[in-house]
Amino acid sequence: MRRQNFLTIFVLLVFTACLGLSAPAQSSLPTASAADRAEAREIFKQLIEINTTDTPQGNVTTATEAMRKRFLDAGFAPEDVHLLGPDPRKMNLVVRYRSAGQPDEKPVLFLCHVDVVQALRSDWHTDPFQFIEKNGYYYGRGTQDMKDSDAALVATFLRLHREGYKPKRDLILALTADEEGGKFNGPKWLLENHRDLVDAAFVINPDAGGIELDHGRAVVADVEATEKVYADYQVTATNPGGHSSRPRPDNAIYELMAALNKLAAYSFPFEMNPVTRTYFENLAKVETGQTAADIRAILATPPDMAAAARLSTEPSFYSNFRTTCVATRLSGGHANNALPQTAQANVNCRIFPGHSPEEIRQQLFKLFDDPKLTVKYVSDAGVVSDVAPDRKAIVPPPPIKAVFDPLTRITQQIWPGVPVTPVMENGATDSIYFAQAGIPSYGYSAIALERDDDRAHGQDERLPVDSYWKSLDFFYAFTKALGGE
Repeated sequence: MRRQNFLTIFVLLVFTACLGLSAPAQSSLPTASAADRAEAREIFKQLIEINTTDTPQGNVTTATEAMRKRFLDAGFAPEDVHLLGPDPRKMNLVVRYRSAGQPDEKPVLFLCHVDVVQALRSDWHTDPFQFIEKNGYYYGRGTQDMKDSDAALVATFLRLHREGYKPKRDLILALTADEEGGKFNGPKWLLENHRDLVDAAFVINPDAGGIELDHGRAVVADVEATEKVYADYQVTATNPGGHSSRPRPDNAIYELMAALNKLAAYSFPFEMNPVTRTYFENLAKVETGQTAADIRAILATPPDMAAAARLSTEPSFYSNFRTTCVATRLSGGHANNALPQTAQANVNCRIFPGHSPEEIRQQLFKLFDDPKLTVKYVSDAGVVSDVAPDRKAIVPPPPIKAVFDPLTRITQQIWPGVPVTPVMENGATDSIYFAQAGIPSYGYSAIALERDDDRAHGQDERLPVDSYWKSLDFFYAFTKALGGE
């Protein structure tokens, strides 16, 4: 543990040197033509309107097959366009853009999941699987997570091919299944069964990172350096039940509600690590007023807990400071006229690096303080077990100059003066599979969003139209830079 902490600190010092300071403003990038934008918008629309949820109505293969057709129609060689997977509804697409000659370096992999979280029409003001543009936004499930980047990279590969671009190394685009849950995680399956198709020098994963906006002002550009550990827990209360005309205070639903009320009132302890500290040190340079003062206060030794509490009213800051657990699903009872014999909740946790799912399971059991409750771990495939794994967060990979020089330069061209800084992803991504396989992975989407308008997985998910066009320009320039111009 001491060695891992030292490595993490060393890596973050290098990250800070590479990323923490704003580069001089650069001349603006050329923007995509009207025809290029029209194609990119059509691809985005097509992907949004294909239901790729892990439900009977969803089908990832419909989306990946549609993109496969676009690449083949554009003239990509069939042997470079692979549609494959362990389930007919969960096929992954892997596209290789060949170098001009024998490459001296391993490929670059762009990793993009195409599955999305379920969305109910009754919960939205628009149809979540209809692509709608209004008031300067694109609406639809996946507009933020992450069909925007899927579409931008598909459009970029097609545009580069159309222009006759010849990279010096191979470029790979993987559109994959089941990042949001399900039994057939695409990156894991590809690494285990077809590593040759996705083996790379490094991975760019647009499922993390991006530009934080504060009332339209670009505050900071986040690059994922590490991420939390994802874990689900099944919390169950049982009771003999009985006739509903004879209510008892110990029925299963009441017992479960009492436990969940304790969870809602509880905050896991405040924590910082080298990644989050570096993020807030850089953020303190561009924030103003009370926010800047509070950030400096939490960076002190010891940290000011009153300042931490004020900052924690902003959800993204709150999640940066601690493990978070929240009830996401409920079920209970078996008849309208009977006391419930079983009540059950799913509790979803995003675990701060350094803690394992089993450690958090034990903490939840202690918090609930009710021996009649069970707290079991639920795997990504839905398997329920009495004990959770001892899975650790990834150690940040060292920054690669060939990645971060163009990333910083192009970011500065689009958003002059914005600092680029490493961050901890508060969710979880497929980067973990490549990190575990020894392939450095960096999370950056080039998507600009207001801090208080994060609607991924939520109601009325939307993306500013301007953010999509800027990400399209970014990925075109960045892909060319990584491939060698």
